[in-house]
Amino acid sequence: MLTLLISTLVAIALFSTGASVFYIILAFIGAFFLVGFPVRKRMSKVQKELQVTMQAAQGRMQRKIKQFQNKPGGNVKQMQRQLEIDQKAMLQRALEFVDQLEPFRKWTLLTGRQIATMRFQFYYQLKEFKKADEILATCGFLRGPMMMDPMTAAMRMARCYQNDDLAGAEKVFKRRIRWTWGDRGTLLYGLMSWMYVQVGELDEARRILLKAKEKTGDDTFKKNWEHLSNDRVKKFSNAGLGDQWYSLYLEEPPTPKQQRIKQGHGRNPRGF
Repeated sequence: MLTLLISTLVAIALFSTGASVFYIILAFIGAFFLVGFPVRKRMSKVQKELQVTMQAAQGRMQRKIKQFQNKPGGNVKQMQRQLEIDQKAMLQRALEFVDQLEPFRKWTLLTGRQIATMRFQFYYQLKEFKKADEILATCGFLRGPMMMDPMTAAMRMARCYQNDDLAGAEKVFKRRIRWTWGDRGTLLYGLMSWMYVQVGELDEARRILLKAKEKTGDDTFKKNWEHLSNDRVKKFSNAGLGDQWYSLYLEEPPTPKQQRIKQGHGRNPRGF
């Protein structure tokens, strides 16, 4: 905001000197970028630190999962609890980084929306849905979280569904899906079709799945369309969409599998 204000003042000052329109526009653009550059540079530094921190935390979690899978006899529930603790710590740390972006809010128009978007995503992942809904309530012209990312849009659709607002979910879906190409709309198609199945609108679900098959080519949509077309509603599943589907917390993910202990044929496992 301040960047725009300063640039406007520079342009007005130049206009008062009788300068041509070309130089006034040039001065406005130049001031906008010169003032905004150090702000963007400092913001990028914080965002990069956030990215590195989250990648490191995710790497540690992935290593724990692999160790668990390769170690027979482990306690599955204990492992899941540990991963939940690690994820919670990572997201809370991420929210602290977002707080560091607050001083930049007054400098650019979109910074506030970027902050709202990140907070919404992190609160959703923390399952603090009340806080996530409070952020969504601020949505408006140039306000609230941005829905450019399919995952963010899917999170908003999921909150609409959980709050018994199917019409709201449909509105977000229609507005966002028109700007997706290729497989970028996979999660949105999967979520919208799942919602229709849950409320018993199978014709609408098939319609969405038909479009999803054409647009993405994902086998999950082909199978689900066949299931619904042959009255096998109970076999409808978005498990094929992987982690991005389960990260919406609408269904429980499968339990991680462990490797079984291999034993020699006809021999005692101790070698006797």
